[in-house]
Amino acid sequence: MIDLKEMGSKWRKAKLALGINMCLHVPQTLEHDSSPSPSRFSDAVSLSPASALSRGSTTSTPSSSGLRLSKSGTKSSKLQSTCAICLTAMKPGHGHAIFTAECSHSFHFHCITSNVKHGNQSCPVCRAKWKEVPFQNPAYDISHGRQRINAVGWPQDDAWMTVLRRLPPARLDANRHISSLYHAQEPPIFNDDETLDQQHEIAERNVSIKDDVGDPDSVGTIEVKTYPEVLAVSRSACHDNFTVLIHLKAPVTSRRHINSSDHTELLQVSENSRTPVDLVTVLDVSGSMAGTKLALLKRAMGFVIQNLGPSDRLSVIAFSSTARRLFPLRRMTEAGRQEALQAVNSLISNGGTNIAEGLRKGAKVIVDRKWKNSVASIILLSDGQDTYTVTSPSGTHRRKDYKSLLPISIHQNGGTGFHIPVHSFGFGADHDATSMHSISEISGGTFSFIEAEGVIQDAFAQCIGGLLSVVVQELQVQVECVHRSLHIGSIKAGSYRTSIIGNARMGTVDVGDLYAEEERDFLVTINIPVDRSIDQMSLLKVDCVYRDPITKDAVTLEGASQVKIQRPEIIGAQVVSMEVDRQRNRLHAAEAMAEARVAAENGDLARAVCVLERCYKSLSETASTESGDRLCVALCAELKEMQERMANRQIYEASGRAYVLSGLSSHSWQRATARGDSTDSTSLLQAYQTPSMVDMVTRSQTMLLGNPSSHRKLQQALSFPAARPQPR
Repeated sequence: MIDLKEMGSKWRKAKLALGINMCLHVPQTLEHDSSPSPSRFSDAVSLSPASALSRGSTTSTPSSSGLRLSKSGTKSSKLQSTCAICLTAMKPGHGHAIFTAECSHSFHFHCITSNVKHGNQSCPVCRAKWKEVPFQNPAYDISHGRQRINAVGWPQDDAWMTVLRRLPPARLDANRHISSLYHAQEPPIFNDDETLDQQHEIAERNVSIKDDVGDPDSVGTIEVKTYPEVLAVSRSACHDNFTVLIHLKAPVTSRRHINSSDHTELLQVSENSRTPVDLVTVLDVSGSMAGTKLALLKRAMGFVIQNLGPSDRLSVIAFSSTARRLFPLRRMTEAGRQEALQAVNSLISNGGTNIAEGLRKGAKVIVDRKWKNSVASIILLSDGQDTYTVTSPSGTHRRKDYKSLLPISIHQNGGTGFHIPVHSFGFGADHDATSMHSISEISGGTFSFIEAEGVIQDAFAQCIGGLLSVVVQELQVQVECVHRSLHIGSIKAGSYRTSIIGNARMGTVDVGDLYAEEERDFLVTINIPVDRSIDQMSLLKVDCVYRDPITKDAVTLEGASQVKIQRPEIIGAQVVSMEVDRQRNRLHAAEAMAEARVAAENGDLARAVCVLERCYKSLSETASTESGDRLCVALCAELKEMQERMANRQIYEASGRAYVLSGLSSHSWQRATARGDSTDSTSLLQAYQTPSMVDMVTRSQTMLLGNPSSHRKLQQALSFPAARPQPR
């Protein structure tokens, strides 16, 4: 039991030493604590990356807030173990003062005072309005991230103290609907970005030298394979629309992320073996984001910040009725992370939804930057409808030109030299899926549908898992006919830009960036004529040209693969390539989804369901599906899921539209997107997901609950069942 008289004496000495000229109190010990009122808590209480937040409470006379000097206080096991602002441990004995608010949530004192300094006067976790806020006393030293406590010679095992400023009664101001955060001045040009990490540049050169001498962990080159539809065509027969599959697989990073509970070790292992990123997050903080949504967003952003390395740079744009840059592009060193976490946790929600202004500011950060990391991207999250550009604030008109939401400077085909994909995340049931999908499609990014709010961190984790593993940039695939009588009929490449030139004897696919071990499949059709003069025919030659993002060198793979078929006089029954058949099924399914979506938007849900069912039956009868091919079985399951989400107009408006658009985004770019949790994903293997994405999602789930197997996994735009289903 703590001696209250002795403790009071120590506090009096401490007050004199620190020069605190204010009223202090010594709360009762924890044994006499009373539980806080249930109304203090919300669903956002347990949002720390720690497994769960235990609630420590204090009595409320004369104040229910306090600052704990942590070392070995009584019943410390009852306290939450992680600061919800900086996401680091609040460990006893580390000399950090810990502030516990009247709502019972605890934070490092230097974190919460910085939060208050940014204008926040409510709990970053549960959003409870505080009657008293902590402030930083002049004697408080944060030069090394902790308080000057030992200097005054007092023990650190005292129970609780209060360093508070009581707030005046709130003034009602109907016009003050936007945070003071938005009123600070910004420079006219965003060229105040932090310089790049010079040590990383040196490390990149060293990695390049190692790779040149045959390092077994070197990045390597793109793997290119080709598959003809059949292996032989009779000399006396022609074959129209003969299909050739071009399969690409990106190389492995020199050291792929490993699963480790030691975050520092993980960064040290991988930091010098990958390309650093310039990331801008554009976050909706309108009034509809209040409460749990904003708390979940802050937690997800905390995960992103903690998993960026010191060579990566981050800038955050917050938007509601207007937009504001919270801080310029700065490196995520330890100090950079702390400032970023504090800025994000200072956000409050209010106002309308001006997506266009948020994107304009985000694009300006990228375009105006003085220094440039090789990889740059924008992450956009919103839970609502744009009320300024697409829809007027009064709701009187709605424009269909979604290109107006995206600055021309980052259009994929804008001609400005910038290629900055916007990966958009529609949050909840009320977001404008059509706008978000259009933004991503125009810029070359992906659209994810976060139906279950709790998976927002996993969705962000998957995205940055890819962005932090880019191994190929500016990839262009070049296809050329070899035999003089051949011509290219078509190149089916989803949303990737294609061209057919040179009297249809050459074609290109502009692929762009690839993540480590990411795969792409393109189908090329040609017409094979009768030719009785040869026994073998060379059809196509495939070349690849790209840039290595680490060495910045251009890489050319000439004759990476060549397709040949036999031309005998007589042939037997031909077996269609399983690889070609499964990719035909993927394209067929994507086309059916797009057609069904058009029908649904026109109000004909019955026809939409019919289109999906017809495609389902067609795919079920193909050789690859009948053989149990996992991709094709999963496509069939996806088509059934979409039919259910088009059962009626209410279901379609609530989730069907976003679900379909996220699936189309995934298939058109052949890249993983997150959406919904409508089926039991514990038995599904994710599609388009790379090993780096899997690692990052696993880390997110481990951070949340400590055991990824017990956490609801993300469902991707397309999923592979773990086992072949039983025959119907």
